[in-house]
Amino acid sequence: MKKIFLISSFILFGQAAFTQSKQKTNKQLRQERINQLIKKEEEGSIIFNKQWVAGGQLNSDGYGAFGELMYFKTPKVSYWYRLELGEHKSNKEEKVLNSDPAVGRNTFIYGKINNFFYAKLGFGQQYFIGNKGNKNGVAVSLLYGGGLSAGLLKPYVLEVVDVAATKTEFITYDPKNPDIRFLYPYLTVGSGGFLKGWDKLQFRPGVYGKVALRFDYGRYNETVSALEAGINWEIYKYGMPIMLGAKAQQFLFNAYVAVMLGHRR
Repeated sequence: MKKIFLISSFILFGQAAFTQSKQKTNKQLRQERINQLIKKEEEGSIIFNKQWVAGGQLNSDGYGAFGELMYFKTPKVSYWYRLELGEHKSNKEEKVLNSDPAVGRNTFIYGKINNFFYAKLGFGQQYFIGNKGNKNGVAVSLLYGGGLSAGLLKPYVLEVVDVAATKTEFITYDPKNPDIRFLYPYLTVGSGGFLKGWDKLQFRPGVYGKVALRFDYGRYNETVSALEAGINWEIYKYGMPIMLGAKAQQFLFNAYVAVMLGHRR
C-alpha cells in the first residue's frame, strides 16, 4: 500500500512539474514574441496592419455606441473609419410621475417634444505618442477627425386623457397647432414608449469633429482593450428642438468617455 502511494505521489509530482514547465515555456515564448515586435517597431516597421473595435460611450449630454476600423500606415500614424449611433439629451429633462394612480403609476418627461438621435460616419488619424515597452504597457495616442452627422428627430409621444375623459390617446407636439394637453401634466397618463413616433421622423444634416486621447492596454497584444476620452462638436443645418420653451441648438459641444474591445492583426 505504501509502495502504491509513493508511485502515485511521484506521478502527480511529475505532472505538476511538467505543467509548470509548459506554462513557463509559453510565457517565455510570448515574451520573446513581444520583444521581437518591440525591436521591429524600433527599426521603423509596422507590427500590425489593421484593427477593428466596438464600444460604448457616455457623453456629457447622452450616450452612444460605435464600431471602428483602423489601418496602420507607419509606426506612429494610423487612419480610422468610425460609425457611431447615439442620443443627445437636454439637461432640462426630468422624469415626472403621473398624478392619477387610477391609470397606473407611469412616468414621462414633462416638456419634452423630441428625441434627438444621431448617426455619425467619420474619418481621421491616430498619432502614437508613447508607451511603456513591455507586454502590459499602456500606449497613449492622439485621435482627431470628423465627418458627416445625421440628426434624427423623433417626436416624443405622450399618452393623454381625451377631452371627454372616457379614454386615452397618443399625441405629439405640433408647433403650428399645439395640443394644450402637452402643458397639463395631470391629463397625462405617461410616455407613449420608444416604438411610437417613428412614422414622423425628421432628418437634419450636419457635420462633426472630435479630438481625443486613447489609452491602449497591451499595445503588443492581438486583443484590443482601450479607454478613450475626448470632446465632440456638431453643427446642423437647422435647430434641433428637444424641450418645449428651450432654444433649438444648431451647434452642440460635449465631452465623452468610451470603452472599447476588439482585435488587431
